[in-house]
Amino acid sequence: MKNSVVFSSFFIQLGGLFFFILSSWINPKSYAYPSQGIQHMASDSVAERMLLYQRNNGGWPQPNGDPINYNKAIEENLKQKLLSEKNNLDATIDDQATTREIKSLVTAYKKTQNIHYLKAAEGGIKYLIMAQNAAGGWGQFYPDTSSYHKHITYNDNAMIDVMWILKYIVEGKNDFEVIEPSLIPLAKVAMARGIDCILKTQFVQNGTLTAWCAQHDRQTLLPAKARAFELPSLSGNETVGSVQFLMSIDNPTPLIKQAIQAAVNWLEASKIVGIRVDTIQDSTQPKGRDRIVVADPSSTLWARFYDLKTNKPFFTGRNSIPKSSLAEIENERRVGYAYYGSWPAKLLSTDYAVWLKKWVKN
Repeated sequence: MKNSVVFSSFFIQLGGLFFFILSSWINPKSYAYPSQGIQHMASDSVAERMLLYQRNNGGWPQPNGDPINYNKAIEENLKQKLLSEKNNLDATIDDQATTREIKSLVTAYKKTQNIHYLKAAEGGIKYLIMAQNAAGGWGQFYPDTSSYHKHITYNDNAMIDVMWILKYIVEGKNDFEVIEPSLIPLAKVAMARGIDCILKTQFVQNGTLTAWCAQHDRQTLLPAKARAFELPSLSGNETVGSVQFLMSIDNPTPLIKQAIQAAVNWLEASKIVGIRVDTIQDSTQPKGRDRIVVADPSSTLWARFYDLKTNKPFFTGRNSIPKSSLAEIENERRVGYAYYGSWPAKLLSTDYAVWLKKWVKN
């Protein structure tokens, strides 16, 4: 079974043209911190801090790998540092970076009518469209393509967060009706290419369409390795975000329906009944606590990682050696990463039945 058909190769060929057009639109001064001369405009403290952190290419960084706390006041020395870093090329979509700011700034504009917030949000949207790769996906970082940053990234819903932004623009929902109309057709094309990428990256296991990895190679589209403990695999977590987005599409094509039903079948087949994970205090462990798997007939969980060939759950520490149980990897990873979760529970118990009733005839 093929991984699915491209919506239109024409969309992919337009990528370079979009980059050229959008590059000519982006004016770095649009994202500079507001000057003294416009202090009379209504403002929002969180939005003001977002303007400071925004890079001149339109995206936002994630300093030290952590989400930015915009509720924290910015001292003068940090303000000057941020202004000096405007040209840094470290923007990312990791942990909702860039997508979170775009949503917040659009809402702040509607609340205050401060045009700087709208322009900053539109700059972020242009950044997202520029960052789309030839396969129609998004890497974790752009323009940084080092290491795993270049992979198509579903991890923590990074690419799916971008897809929701594009959908809001196309549909004019969730405050995005205020966006510059010229961005709508670009968002529509980018969204179509993104959907095609989601369909093409769904993994075929032993002849059966299944699920998604947390990241996929941007050229081969196959599952790819990211950090040392994130090996090529099928994900019981990230698959949920892909399915939820696909289910939001009105009048889904046969390929979209097939992808959704196959992924739900895989999630059903991959559930682990009869265990739960407890976090306990344990002074003998390096972190002073531990996570253990215990029997619980009332509990159903999914693993974060499933083997690409056998579909068996596995667990990997920082040595990149897969193990068959959580207890076999180091304490630091056991307590520092979500190897088990109930991520698909609502999708399977409620959402999928609603979707079936609406879009799939008996």
